[in-house]
Amino acid sequence: MSTDTFGALGVPTVLVDVLASGGITTPTPIQAATLPDALAGRDVLGRGRTGSGKTVAFLLPLLARLATSGKPRTPKRPRALILAPTRELATQIDEAMAPLAAGLGLTSRTVFGGVGQGPQVSALRRGVDIVVACPGRLEDLIGQGHVSLSGVEVTVIDEADHMADLGFLPQVRRLLDATPPNGQRMLFSATLDAGIGVLAKRYLQQPVTHEADSAQSPVAAMSHHVLHISSTAHLPVLLDLTSAPGRTIVFTRTKHRAKRIARQLNDAGVPAVELHGNLSQGARTRMMDAFHSGAAKTLVATDIAARGIHVDDVNLVIHADPPVEHKAYLHRSGRTARAGASGTVVTLMTDEQVRDVRDLTRKAGIKPTITRAHAEHPVLSELAPGVRALEGAFVGARPESSGQGGGGRRSGGRGQAAAGGAPRAGGPRRSRGPRSEGRSGSGPAQPRRGSGSGAGGSGRRGGRGPGSGSGTSVRSAATFSEGTRPQRSR
Repeated sequence: MSTDTFGALGVPTVLVDVLASGGITTPTPIQAATLPDALAGRDVLGRGRTGSGKTVAFLLPLLARLATSGKPRTPKRPRALILAPTRELATQIDEAMAPLAAGLGLTSRTVFGGVGQGPQVSALRRGVDIVVACPGRLEDLIGQGHVSLSGVEVTVIDEADHMADLGFLPQVRRLLDATPPNGQRMLFSATLDAGIGVLAKRYLQQPVTHEADSAQSPVAAMSHHVLHISSTAHLPVLLDLTSAPGRTIVFTRTKHRAKRIARQLNDAGVPAVELHGNLSQGARTRMMDAFHSGAAKTLVATDIAARGIHVDDVNLVIHADPPVEHKAYLHRSGRTARAGASGTVVTLMTDEQVRDVRDLTRKAGIKPTITRAHAEHPVLSELAPGVRALEGAFVGARPESSGQGGGGRRSGGRGQAAAGGAPRAGGPRRSRGPRSEGRSGSGPAQPRRGSGSGAGGSGRRGGRGPGSGSGTSVRSAATFSEGTRPQRSR
């Protein structure tokens, strides 16, 4: 049987048409492998690397089954359950499902913490067909009597390995115990570790296992590079790469580092937002909206975002801090080169990190190109081509921490907001640098003291010129590290 179209795989025509209207016409390998069995009602265990199309692979059979089962929507008893490890991933699954579900007259609701439970409870009371949930909040609502899983016909566990990494497997087991044992279950993961095998053995009945585009097989369109740099060159190199055209995601190990780097990039004129676990759900949503819209061209994130970000056209992923283990490297890197596009992954490595990075890439099955670099090295233009432009800090409210209020303010009289700020009412905006015709504005500012910058060297690299759009004359990152602040027109 041909598997070059969704219709040939057995997907209902109405769903095929919705996919086509969104420009999706050819199944990915994981979709072509799993859809026939999943559409037939079999339990499925699917492994595919991040960005391989697993979401569509489980949404299509789930929706098709609900559409044909003939069971009515009832209050507090959803007919299908999708479990996801993070709020961002749950939201993006629901957004991907919305047009498909609408075509069949089905409804859905996200359920996760960090926001008030009132709207979630109200929707469940009215009745929804599909719940897309994080385990913690769903367990809370079950305990309060707001929802029952006794009517679930299809259960999906997405990013099961990340569930295990975050310690959610006990909750997942309790939730699966609350669903009918004869329902269809699908488990999707980038890796099939021992914990995932135990989960599959206990809850999946005679599952069909399919593996395609595994996490150990990075796509050929993704190039991997390691820049061996001094600690003083870390910020200047990072600033140079992020001031190139296109979207960039910068990964850090800690929430503190994410906040600090986002602030440093904004202070230097790169519009950046931050994403980490200390932000409330509202702030996290605003950060992602700004990154999606292009109001902020750089996202600085902890590993919370490695699984939950699905943004098209991310040109560059930078491991500002190399991750602790290889699975995190692969999931972080998978934010670029999605859906057949190409992408570049850069790891910044200091002398103290050489052994760790070597072990990391070996376990990940990666053979990166290693370059001893500095802020003026020509390899930077090769990895992130294009004219550098410091467009000004991202302007908006300071992102409030979870459970805390936050207020917007401009910083230092430069028209720059606190790093990682959220969009103001009316939509996200950027502050602008000085225009070439002499209107007053703010040029790139010197990174704060203690930032770890301080690389020597000054001047411009060959081929640089005025930043496009803002008219800002761009200096090298090394210039900022020396403490030379560009003159501002008065």
